[in-house]
Amino acid sequence: MIYADNAATTKLDMDAFEAMRPFLLEEYGNASQPYSFSRTSRRALKDARMTIAECIGALPEEIYFTSGGTESDNWAIKMGAGCEGEVITSSIEHHAVLNSCRALERAGRSVSYLPVTREGIVCLETLESVISERTKLVSIMYVNNEVGSIQPIRELARAARQRGSCFHTDAVQGVGHIPINVQEAGVDMLSASGHKFNGPKGVGFLYIKNGTGISAFMDGGSQERQYRAGTENVAAIAAMAVALRKNCLALGEAREHLGRLERMILDRLRLSGVDFIRNGGGKGIPGNMSLSFRTMDGETLLHRLDLKGICVSTGSACDGTKTQVSHVLRAMKVPLEYARGTIRISLGVRNTEEEALRIAQSLIDILK
Repeated sequence: MIYADNAATTKLDMDAFEAMRPFLLEEYGNASQPYSFSRTSRRALKDARMTIAECIGALPEEIYFTSGGTESDNWAIKMGAGCEGEVITSSIEHHAVLNSCRALERAGRSVSYLPVTREGIVCLETLESVISERTKLVSIMYVNNEVGSIQPIRELARAARQRGSCFHTDAVQGVGHIPINVQEAGVDMLSASGHKFNGPKGVGFLYIKNGTGISAFMDGGSQERQYRAGTENVAAIAAMAVALRKNCLALGEAREHLGRLERMILDRLRLSGVDFIRNGGGKGIPGNMSLSFRTMDGETLLHRLDLKGICVSTGSACDGTKTQVSHVLRAMKVPLEYARGTIRISLGVRNTEEEALRIAQSLIDILK
C-alpha cells in the first residue's frame, strides 16, 4: 500500500508511541491528585507544555490542551467572539470553523465570509474593506487543508490588531510542517491537532495569548487553569509534544524531500499529456497537491487508485462521505469540468521516490 493522504492523518511516530507507553501501563496516576504517585504525570504535562511552547514561540502558560483541532476551533470562535460584535472568517475554512461561525449566526451574530483568489489566498485589502471597530473576532486558517495554500497571516493579524479585533488562526494543517512563531505572526489564538504531525489522534492544543479575553469552553474541574475541564490525556499529550519537536527539528529536510516527490509526480503527469490543473498555485505547504483532471470524476479516480493500493482523497477527510464539489474549490472558482475530477495527494516524509513514480504512473494508466 502507498499512503498518500497525510493531510487526513499521519502515522504515529515511534518515539511518540514510546512516550505514551509508561502513562498507559505504569504511570497512570491522575495528574490532578496531590500524592506522589501522580507526580510523574504532572511533570509530563509541564514538560509537554514547555516543549510545545518552544516549538511555536509561545509561553508555556499560553498552551491549553484539548481533544484536537475541532475542539480548539470551537473554543476559540464560540468563546473568543464574546457576546456581541461582528465576526469575520474566510470562505475556505475547515468545517470546524465554518460550522462554529454558523452556530454564532443562529444565535443572532453577524458573520462575514471573505472571498479568496484563484490561488486560495485571502487578500489583505479584502479584509481591510470589511473589518471595522465593531469586529470582535477574525479567524483565518494558516494553511488550507484541501489545496495547501498558505495565508499571509502576519499581515492579516496586523490589520485585525489595528482595529482592536482578536485574531485566531486554524493552524491544524500547518503546525509541524512549516515554521510557525505565534509572536512573529501576531496571532491571539492558534489551533493545532496532534495527529496531523505524527502524534496520536484525539489530542490537540489551543494557544491563547496572555491577556486575550476568552471564556472557558468546558465546565467542570480546575484542569488547564480552570479553562478546560476534564482529566488530561497525559499519554497522548506527552506523545504529541515528542512528535511536534521531532517534526520541527526536521522541517528543512522534510521540505526538500517532499518538494522533490512533488516535482516527480507533476513532471511525469505533464510529460504524459494528461489534462489537469494544480489548485492553489503551487506555492503552498510542501507535499500537498490538489489536482483536478478534466472530464473525470474524482470519486471514481479515488476508488480506482485504491484498487491499485494507493490511498488519496477527494478533499477534506471530515467531509469525505460527500461527493459534490467542495466549498474550497467553488470559492476558488475552479472550472466545473475540472473541479469534479479533483483528488488530493498529500505526501509525507515516509513516502519514497519509487512511490511517487508509481502514483504518477497509476494516474496516467487510469486516465489514458
